[in-house]
Amino acid sequence: MDLKDHIRHVPDFPKPGILFYDISTLLAHPIAWRTTVDRLADAIAPMQPEVLVGIESRGFLTAAPLALKLGLGFVMVRKSNKLPGPTVKHTYALEYGEDTIEVQEGAVSEGQRVVILDDLLATGGTMAASVELMRRIGADVRGCACIVELTFLNGRERIDTPIETLIQYES
Repeated sequence: MDLKDHIRHVPDFPKPGILFYDISTLLAHPIAWRTTVDRLADAIAPMQPEVLVGIESRGFLTAAPLALKLGLGFVMVRKSNKLPGPTVKHTYALEYGEDTIEVQEGAVSEGQRVVILDDLLATGGTMAASVELMRRIGADVRGCACIVELTFLNGRERIDTPIETLIQYES
């Protein structure tokens, strides 16, 4: 099955000049979605994760069913002030400014093997920040995975772990 057939392209979203790669149509197609989860499971299994980390918000859609399929735990990385209880924050630079992500204290144990997931790898900023955050709390980051990669944005170059992606767009 060619998963690209299930990705909708939305021009000028969220602003003019941007082509948005929408996974909603993939999620809505049960066979394509099952195939996606199965292929991601095959891709990350060699990394031997103990916990999957999903990046807000579509990374939750990717990591949660995958964790269930693999019998693993699932941990959320969210934007600042979205998680209850004590958290560990990480602020990182954006092209124009900065952003902050966080994880709940104790969500990942020291030395625990993790794989970080999101729906799409573009510039790599949030993924790189998530890798850094996981390392700060003592996680053993084994790799990252995404459904879609926009290779022309060179996000992979910012990530210093193995990265698995199922669909690549060259332009």
